Amino acid sequence: MSKPISRPYSQYSLSALELLGQLVREARLVKAMTTVDLAARAGISRALLQRIERGDPGCSIGAVFEVATICGVPLFDQEQRQLTNQLTLHREKLALLPKAVRVRKVKDDF
Repeated sequence: MSKPISRPYSQYSLSALELLGQLVREARLVKAMTTVDLAARAGISRALLQRIERGDPGCSIGAVFEVATICGVPLFDQEQRQLTNQLTLHREKLALLPKAVRVRKVKDDF
C-alpha cells in the first residue's frame, strides 16, 4: 500500500501546530539564534526547521519536540505535574495517619 499523498487534519490540530511553530520561531529570535544554528543543534536540516516554524503537519514529532526543547518552549506543564505528584504523595501519607491526627484546627485568635 502506498503512502497517502495528503492526510486530513482537524482544524484544531493545524492551529496547534501553527501556534507551536510560532512559539518556536519567537523563542529562537529572542535567543538570537539563526535557523542554521538551531537546525545544527537539533541535528536537522534548515528546511525542516522552516517547515516546523510554519506548522507543517508532516514534520516528525521528535524533531518538533527537540527544536521546542532547545528553544525553551514548554511542551508540558512540568510544575503542574510536580505539584500533582506532591499532592498525591501527601494524600497517601495522610491516609496512613489516624483520623484524630489528620483533622487539626489551629486556633489563631490572639
